Amino acid sequence: MTDTTATTAAKLEELGRRLEKAQDPGSERARAKRDEAGLTTPRQRIDALLDEGTFIEVGALGKQPGDKDAPYGDGVVTGYGQVNGRTVAVYAHDKTVFGGSVGETFGKKVVEIMDMAIRIGCPVVGINDSGGARIQDAVTSLAMYSEIARRQLPLSGQSPQISILLGPSAGGAVYAPVTTDFLVAVDKRTQMFVTGPAVIESVTGEKISHEELGGAHVQARNGNISYVAPSEEEAFNYVKDLLDFLPSSAYDETPKFWAPSDERTERDHELSSVIPDDPNAGYDITEVLTRIFDDENVLEVQDEYGQNMFTGFARIDGQAVGVVASQPMVLAGCIDADAADKAARFIRICDSYNIPLVFVVDTPGYLPGVEQEKVGLIHRGAKLGFAMVEATVPKITVIVRKAFGGAYAVMGSKNMGADINLAWPTAQIAVMGAEAAVVMMQGKQLAQMPEEQRPMARKMFMDFYNANMTSPYVAAERGYVDAIIEPEETRLRLRLALRQLKDKTVLEPEKKHTIMPM
Repeated sequence: MTDTTATTAAKLEELGRRLEKAQDPGSERARAKRDEAGLTTPRQRIDALLDEGTFIEVGALGKQPGDKDAPYGDGVVTGYGQVNGRTVAVYAHDKTVFGGSVGETFGKKVVEIMDMAIRIGCPVVGINDSGGARIQDAVTSLAMYSEIARRQLPLSGQSPQISILLGPSAGGAVYAPVTTDFLVAVDKRTQMFVTGPAVIESVTGEKISHEELGGAHVQARNGNISYVAPSEEEAFNYVKDLLDFLPSSAYDETPKFWAPSDERTERDHELSSVIPDDPNAGYDITEVLTRIFDDENVLEVQDEYGQNMFTGFARIDGQAVGVVASQPMVLAGCIDADAADKAARFIRICDSYNIPLVFVVDTPGYLPGVEQEKVGLIHRGAKLGFAMVEATVPKITVIVRKAFGGAYAVMGSKNMGADINLAWPTAQIAVMGAEAAVVMMQGKQLAQMPEEQRPMARKMFMDFYNANMTSPYVAAERGYVDAIIEPEETRLRLRLALRQLKDKTVLEPEKKHTIMPM
């Protein structure tokens, strides 16, 4: 008698049965709980990110070793696909299998696609919704976390790493995402913390809710999240937009997009009226940023952290550029410790992926105060200057208003390595503003004058100081500014500057690596 299980047809049938079971392998109870909550499956999430029909799964039939009844997948879906035609490696946690926790096979699957990404040079996108370490796997789970973390180092600065958090993540489940280049969250869905509220209460007695401790906006304000999306769909859209500004690897160019002509437009002419006549009046720097690049498509990164500093991506001549800009609407554009950290890290991301940098400057200096000294403004502020000097990509600076003190230096000064510096006629460049200078230089003399004469004397000194010390023409005369331009020229001058710098090469000394401030 013929054994039908040995026939080709039977074997194909068996494969189909197993693959079908692997499509949604969680228990009936876990799947029902997910569906009742209105949550998407890992494969639906991957399909929302990737170009239609491009996903190639790896490890669908993987299982936890030693358990013949273990569900397929081991809590994660892994594979490759394309986003706007470019290959990415992708993984998505499956909360219905062991709570999405990390086990041996889970770890091996994620490590496999990360190793491939290292070899071929492609981005890695992780869709996270994990219960953390698999307690019953003991040290094996910790080992797998370590194996995943170890792969993040060779990927770092070689290929973009992006994490999307679609649920609560604790302990080890937050370290891997926060080590990636960008972390995208969803409002009222994402929660992240090292230890949860229950553990905190048991150890310290403090009572706090999950949302108060690690909600998306809370962690965005803490500097851990790049963008908080209002919905899961918007989170995937943001990642797609982000990938359009990034190369597949440090050895590839960024995607090229359509660019407008060099002819001036109404948007260019509008720049002449953006800067207020009052040098102390606030305005939104995005009114400048949406007019000096190819179009209004400026993608902000970390918009809730260090809001006195804008970081994000735009395009010049169809090419991606990184933007570091003062935001006068917050703290008058002063640089505090958070803003310095934010800008320094963003500069290093752009430099790693060979994305030119544009600095748009309007800052009265580093933020003074006791609290700033306590939180380490000295070393955190120095980190910004360190990153500025370390970056070898083309660096172009536009000073639109104030550039005072140490902030002048670290925000793209020629003295710290910027290639081309432009200034508007509204620029003010000096050690400090007139208001501070009058106190430092004329304080004693003013105190000795009759009170009714002080306002006039104060104004006379400030007018003299502004004319002779802060004028952009003083900086231009000394060669610290390449050109003073009309605001409406800015978009074209940036394009000409980038074309000039496209073949910039910096020979670095042979050594292991630099040592940045702590």
